[in-house]
Amino acid sequence: MKYYFIAGEASGDLHASNCMKEILQIDPLAVFAFTGGDLMENVCRTVKADIHVRQMAFMGFVDVLKNIITIRKNFKTVKEEILKFEPDVLVLVDYPGFNLRMAKWAFEQGIKVDYYISPTVWAWKENRVEIIKKYTNKLFVILPFEEAFYQKHQHKVYFIGHPLIDAIQSQKATLKSKENFIRFNSLSDKPMIAVLPGSRVQEIERMLGIMLEVTKEFKDYQFVVAGATSLPALNYAPLHQHGIKVVFNQTYELMNYAQAGIIKSGTSTLECALFKLPQVVCYKSGALSFAIGKQLVKIKYISLVNLIMDKPIVKELVQNDLTAKNISNELMKLLNDATYRNQMLSAYDALVDQLGGSGASKKIAKYLVEDAAENKR
Repeated sequence: MKYYFIAGEASGDLHASNCMKEILQIDPLAVFAFTGGDLMENVCRTVKADIHVRQMAFMGFVDVLKNIITIRKNFKTVKEEILKFEPDVLVLVDYPGFNLRMAKWAFEQGIKVDYYISPTVWAWKENRVEIIKKYTNKLFVILPFEEAFYQKHQHKVYFIGHPLIDAIQSQKATLKSKENFIRFNSLSDKPMIAVLPGSRVQEIERMLGIMLEVTKEFKDYQFVVAGATSLPALNYAPLHQHGIKVVFNQTYELMNYAQAGIIKSGTSTLECALFKLPQVVCYKSGALSFAIGKQLVKIKYISLVNLIMDKPIVKELVQNDLTAKNISNELMKLLNDATYRNQMLSAYDALVDQLGGSGASKKIAKYLVEDAAENKR
């Protein structure tokens, strides 16, 4: 059977690639084409992405508007590639601004569309539920509260658990030892503080400098930045002059061995929780984008950890609250207040129970193979 995947960000690339691996276990003759990233390319070996995620990751209203010509060109290219490929099922992975438009177009072409990882319609643009209901065959959700949300809208969805549980479990066995990680990256023996500023240029520009202002107050620690391979290494060059190390393709090692983390909001906050890494969560966008978003978004929290638990487990520093002083204050508590630190770690255990256990990638792969087979009948 033939499967076309569309992922537009690093997290989508990860989850799509794991799903593709599981499809191959069930359907060894599966043929893939995709818009995605390096991890998806690694599964397919000889197949390259029609468009790479590094050409698709735009953040905020203003950045989208600035890159609207590129986005339209990408959309046209992907449509052409899908028609040439003639998939048995089109699998849209997160990335709603692009993928919901693609769902409507594909439905009109008579292409079966399954959607993996729900758009955050529970946070804003609730009217998009009707688009999902009309133009997709199945919607697979990964957060426990999403099933109840869609029931309210009389829409059946499939809660399969969170794929990060599987991704991390499989990765843990392959991680470098702490000694090898330190040696490979020429790190010191000081305890580490992980810094994850995001995978977009705009995130690096707005947050990394603030995150690293605190280094002078923590002389007994070394700050290590998780670099994004989707960005040119030049984005991190100034850090080397200040003796701050950047590691690539080793984010899970960093989470595993660090004492605390300064983490950009997003999937990485949940990854840190699964690695039992105490963290402070950071978010800062352009002033205009933030002002617009504040009017539209209906959520109490910005981190997945707090959203899933529906209470403040980790400290969130948003927009004007994202200052070096506030980061420093929170780091002090995470590193030195044993009661505070242990409360966060205990909450992480409860979070894992909420996520539905392992096997998400295997579950969705089974559904997708069944849907592709139905198309052949």
